[in-house]
Amino acid sequence: MSWKLTKYELDNQSLLTTESLLSLGNGYLGVRGNFEEGYTDGYKSIRGTYINAFHDETEIVYGEKLFGFPETQQKVLNVIDAQGVQIYLDDERFSLFEGELLSFERNLHMDAGFSERIVHWISPKGKEVKLQFRRVISFTAKELFAIDIRVEPISVVEKVKIVSTVNGDVANYVDKDDPRVASGHAKRLRVTDIRQEAQFSVVKATTFTTGLEVACLSTSFIDAENYEHSGAATESSVEEIYTCKGDSAIRFTKYNIFTDTLRHGENLVNEGEVLLHQVRDKTFDDLLAQQQAYLDEFWAVSDIAIDGDQQVQEGIRFNLYQLLQSVGKDPASNIAAKGLSGEGYEGHYFWDTEIYIFPVFLMTNPIIAKNLLLHRYSILGHARERAKEMGHEKGALFPWRTITGAESSAFFPAGTAQYHISADIAYSYVQFYLATKDEDFLKRYMAEVVFETARLWADVGHMQHGEFRIDDVTGPDEYTCIVNNNYYTNVMAKHNLLWAVKIYKLLEDKDIDRLRQLSTQMELTETEVDTWQMAGENVYLPYDETLEINAQDDSFLQKARWDLKNTPAEKFPLLLHYHPLTLYRRQVLKQADTVLAHFLLEDEQDLKTMKNSYDYYEEITTHDSSLSSCVHSIMASKLGYSEKAYSYFSETARLDLEDTHHNTKDGLHMANMGGTWLGIVYGFAGLRLKESGLYLSPSLPIEWNSYTFHLRYQARVLKVHKTREATVYTLIEGESLGFTHNGEAVLIENGKELVMPETTN
Repeated sequence: MSWKLTKYELDNQSLLTTESLLSLGNGYLGVRGNFEEGYTDGYKSIRGTYINAFHDETEIVYGEKLFGFPETQQKVLNVIDAQGVQIYLDDERFSLFEGELLSFERNLHMDAGFSERIVHWISPKGKEVKLQFRRVISFTAKELFAIDIRVEPISVVEKVKIVSTVNGDVANYVDKDDPRVASGHAKRLRVTDIRQEAQFSVVKATTFTTGLEVACLSTSFIDAENYEHSGAATESSVEEIYTCKGDSAIRFTKYNIFTDTLRHGENLVNEGEVLLHQVRDKTFDDLLAQQQAYLDEFWAVSDIAIDGDQQVQEGIRFNLYQLLQSVGKDPASNIAAKGLSGEGYEGHYFWDTEIYIFPVFLMTNPIIAKNLLLHRYSILGHARERAKEMGHEKGALFPWRTITGAESSAFFPAGTAQYHISADIAYSYVQFYLATKDEDFLKRYMAEVVFETARLWADVGHMQHGEFRIDDVTGPDEYTCIVNNNYYTNVMAKHNLLWAVKIYKLLEDKDIDRLRQLSTQMELTETEVDTWQMAGENVYLPYDETLEINAQDDSFLQKARWDLKNTPAEKFPLLLHYHPLTLYRRQVLKQADTVLAHFLLEDEQDLKTMKNSYDYYEEITTHDSSLSSCVHSIMASKLGYSEKAYSYFSETARLDLEDTHHNTKDGLHMANMGGTWLGIVYGFAGLRLKESGLYLSPSLPIEWNSYTFHLRYQARVLKVHKTREATVYTLIEGESLGFTHNGEAVLIENGKELVMPETTN
């Protein structure tokens, strides 16, 4: 049951949300779960097809523009619409909003990789029909989006007409009242080519500013007797029309190949034709078999099985499935905040990737994790340029939100000022190295990124009274901006600086030639490395002696506390109801900040300080950000707050399925989905990756009977099964593995089980 998500609702708000929930994708291509035939008049729909990283640039308009403000931003585009299929029974057009609906359901098959709509309908004139719509976006042929429709007349129908369209006259969705959604620049594509060849049709379009091109090649098949076929084209669309006798079931299949100049070059139509010929001989059932095989391999390691809560089980599998559908699988792309399910945040990549999503793939599918790091490496040049633009002589400042590498954030206090993103990226490189020990990757990519980000901190900060301080930055909490010595930023910068020194020394020992090459290329000297070490060892980490907590920053504890308990429910999220300065002047948090730092770098503070900090900040955290609850869950597990850990975790597991933030229609919350996995594996199971090895300290929520998951670590696959009585480890692949369980060093051999009984304190 938990492998299938089923929806029955037909009200407009539910349909908008379900468009996101039933979206399909493969990391390259994404299509929202729209009805092929559309909705009735008066119903809103966000009808969308997206290609990861395919974008246009739009002008950023400022009332007052100062130096260094970005002039343009990138925007992911809604591209050519190949979903359209109209069905006519005699002279009546099929519509769920007319006639009589005898039964209706929609399914997302997460184990098999397709979506489905099943309808039993009677037309206003009494024509009865059963319809089944199935869709696939292929995991093995990334450019392919296929639709399969079965039409089964129940009553007498003289003829069935099917009209299939491919439409290039598309626009993006806008909402001027929500800063999380774009408010302008809706129309960014113009159709440049419309053709109907003998075996397929072509629609090609070009962006207004970047000149990027996208093409859709479409072909269709029909399994019916004595049908007539014709085609037509307008200035912006093509259509194919099939007219059949209505005395038997009809099966219609449509294959759409999408290509773009980012991946397929200037000959994208020719490339598309080659790809279309490769798949057109495969039946829809063949595609389903390929999807099944791909997902069998994915779920074998990525699944988390929970005994005791079907709602959470459905939630975690849905979240993992949507992450797989949205994450870029080539170095040209990353994973947007809303994935490929909607247009919220305009398709931009944030720090969400490194802190909340990357760990999922790092520990289950390191090939995908590596591609995410390679994408960041590909924009290192932009980060260097941005650092110079921001007044730094050296270093790399990665953009807060971007697609191609240029900064797209117009609001610098909660954008560019979040310098911590550079340390977050360096942190993910370090985590990759610890999980894989891939020294070739360290030499070719990691060293350069970590060196350049370390340079940034050396230039941003300054020594005062023997301490290295960092002024005028913004931490993760966007309700507190432009502060001195944000704890999260400082401790992540410390990690970045000291790891840069470690990597330099590692290369001295293992590959002096590569180090010399990098040093020449970067004009890097030992004196500069010594500066990193001095700065890193002396980073100032704010601490309040009275409260015995890490202060979020130098001034945070001096401010008046926001009275969250007496704030009306309709005033949340606060960012939509209060001016930023009103928020900046109070002790109130949008999301975990210092608490997040304690999770990522727990060895920087003792347990008492982390507990005191957690207790203090929890009372003034709104969790207005979907990134917040999972962190509070993880740290609650660490601190022994088992009830809180489960309560916060529960908020993450079904956030989109229950639309708790009331904006799932704009796309799914990818970071929260990653956070759900983190809440189990890093929270309940206590996973930590450190220089000294792999650490686990599993606990079991009282609500569950058991949980099971797998980890990939240094060419091994470790199965973890936690019950009330014990933790059972099984080494599925790889050589013997030593790790730490509840503070005890243990060793497991390949193919063997290690049973660690539960102990009571």
